[in-house]
Amino acid sequence: MDYYQLLFAIGAVVLAIYYHHISIYSYWKNRGIIGPKPQPFFGNFWNIVNRKYAIATAVKNWYHEFKHEPVFGIYEGRTPLLVINDLELVKDVLIRDFSSFMDRGFVVNEKIEPLAQHLFILESERWRPLRSKLSPIFTSGKLKEMFPLVVECAGNLEKFLDRVANNGEPVECREMAAKFTTDVIGSCAFGISMNALEDDDSEFRRMGRQLFMPTFKPIIRNIIRQFAPSLLNVFGRFLQSTEIDNFFISLVHDTMEYRENNNVNRPDMINMLMELRKHPDKVNSIELTDTLLAAQAFVFFVAGFETSSSTMGHALYELAQHQDVQDKLRQEIRDTYKKNGGTLTYADIKEMKYMDKVFKETLRKYPILTMLNRQAMENYTFKGTKITIPKGMKIWVPVYGIQTDPDIYPEPEKFDPERFEDDAAAARHPMSFLPFGDGPRNCIGARFAHIQSKVGLATILRNHKVDVCEKTTIPYEPDKRAFLLSLKGGVNLRISKVQS
Repeated sequence: MDYYQLLFAIGAVVLAIYYHHISIYSYWKNRGIIGPKPQPFFGNFWNIVNRKYAIATAVKNWYHEFKHEPVFGIYEGRTPLLVINDLELVKDVLIRDFSSFMDRGFVVNEKIEPLAQHLFILESERWRPLRSKLSPIFTSGKLKEMFPLVVECAGNLEKFLDRVANNGEPVECREMAAKFTTDVIGSCAFGISMNALEDDDSEFRRMGRQLFMPTFKPIIRNIIRQFAPSLLNVFGRFLQSTEIDNFFISLVHDTMEYRENNNVNRPDMINMLMELRKHPDKVNSIELTDTLLAAQAFVFFVAGFETSSSTMGHALYELAQHQDVQDKLRQEIRDTYKKNGGTLTYADIKEMKYMDKVFKETLRKYPILTMLNRQAMENYTFKGTKITIPKGMKIWVPVYGIQTDPDIYPEPEKFDPERFEDDAAAARHPMSFLPFGDGPRNCIGARFAHIQSKVGLATILRNHKVDVCEKTTIPYEPDKRAFLLSLKGGVNLRISKVQS
C-alpha cells in the first residue's frame, strides 16, 4: 500500500509541476498573442544563456518570424514580455504615451551595485530631474567648447596610426577606436589625460576592457538578474567587481575635491556634477551622494567609449570591404581639411554629408542596442487594438529586427550609405531608425557620439587605408557572449599609409 501511495504522490507532484508550467507559459496564448515556443525556467532565452547564439541574433530572428504581427509575446524566464513590431505602436511607447513607459524595467540592488544607479537605468522619479540638469552638457555650445579636446586626442590617434601602418601587422580596429574614445572621454568628461593610445597598460582602458569582458562573474550575475532577481540580494555581493566600483567612486570624489581646492573650472561632466552638489534644490528631494554622482560620471565613461568605438569599428569593417565607399569618403575628408588649411572645425563635421550617410548606415546595420527596454507604469491598452497590458509589464522594441527588415530597407545585408539620402530617409517611418532610441528617454549623449566618432573616422581615413586581411571575420558573426552587438574575434584589418 505504501508503495502505491508513494507512486501516487510522485505522480501528483509531477502533474502539479506540469500544470504550473502550462499555466505560466499560457499567458500570451490565453490573450490571443502569438510568439516563439518557450522552454521551462528560461522561457525563450535558453539558447542565449547557453551561448548557442547572441541576443542580437535572437532579436533579429524573432522579429523576422513575427514581423507581420503588431506585437508578439516572449518569456524572460517565467516572466511574460511583449515585443512591439508595429511602428505606430512603437511611436506611442517611445513618444506619444511616454508617461506610461518612462521606466526601463531593470532590477538593481544599489548596495551591491553602487554604480548602477545611473541615468540609463534609474527609475523615473530620479531620472527626470537628473536628465534635465545633465542635458546642458551636450548642447551645441558645450560641444563646440569640447571640440578642440577631441581634435587633440585625434592628434594622438594619428601618431598611433603611423606606427601601426609601418609594421604591416593586422590591427584590431575596435580596440584602437576604444583607446581613442577612452582618451576623448577622459579629456572631455573628467579633464584627465587617460593616455590609452600611448600606454597599453592604461588603467582607464583596463577598466573599460574589464567592464565588457564576458567573464564568469558578470555572466552569472546577469543570468541571476534576468531569471531569479530575488537571488541577487543573496549572491550579488560575491559576483560584483569592487575594483571597478572603488576606482570610479574614488576618481570622481578626488577630481571634485582637487577642483574645489584649486578653483578649477572646466566645461565638462565633472563640473556639471559639482554644480548639482552645490545646488541640490534643483533636483527636488534626491539625495546627491558621492556614489550617485559617481554613477552618472561612470555611465558617461562607459557609454562614451564603448558605443562610439563599436560604431567606428563596424564602419571600418564595412569600408575595408567596400573600397569605393572608402575612397569617396576619403575624398570628402581631404576636401574638408584642405578648405580650412589642414584643420578640422566643429562646423566641418556637420557639413560632411557623405560621412553622415556612412555613419548612419553603419548604425542601421549594426545598432548599438539591438532592442530598447521599457516598462508599463500603469495598465495600458494599445491604440487601435484590443491588447491590454498590466502595470509592470516589460516591453521590447526590436531595433535590430526593424533595421534589417527588407520591406523597410531593401537588401538589408548590403552596406549602402545612399539609403540616407534626404529624400529616401524622409520617405521612411521615423521609428524605422532607432540606434539612439527616440523620445524623452533617448540617448543623452547621441550628439557627442556623432562628433567623436566622425572625428575619429576622419583622422583614420584621411591619410590611411583599411583593408581586409587573413584575420578578418567574413561573413559577419556576432559574438555570442556579448550583450552589445560586436564582431566575434574583433575587427582585424590591415592599415596602410596612402599618398597625400
